[in-house]
Amino acid sequence: MVTVKLFRDNQGRISGFEIRGHAGYAPEGQDIVCAGVSMVAQTTVIGLIRHLHAHPVVKRDHGYLECSLPRGLAESDIEKAQIILTTLEEGLKALENSYPEYVKVLE
Repeated sequence: MVTVKLFRDNQGRISGFEIRGHAGYAPEGQDIVCAGVSMVAQTTVIGLIRHLHAHPVVKRDHGYLECSLPRGLAESDIEKAQIILTTLEEGLKALENSYPEYVKVLE
């Protein structure tokens, strides 16, 4: 199962996420659930890198991705990040609704 943790700041805004595991829906290389989670997550990281003045902190490994916003972002960057990160949240929750045995979004 893929588990997703969304991290929030003291104002309830998403400040980062951690994704770990493999869905197990199909063999590696054929798993559409893993591919969907991976694509949504990687697109989020790309969006944050391209649209914020300071890059997010990213850690990657096989079956693992962690991304967090850097400290001291300008309010305009925080607003941009929230648009990108809430889109991630909605996409992952849609995958969770379609494949509840394979994806779990935690808050």
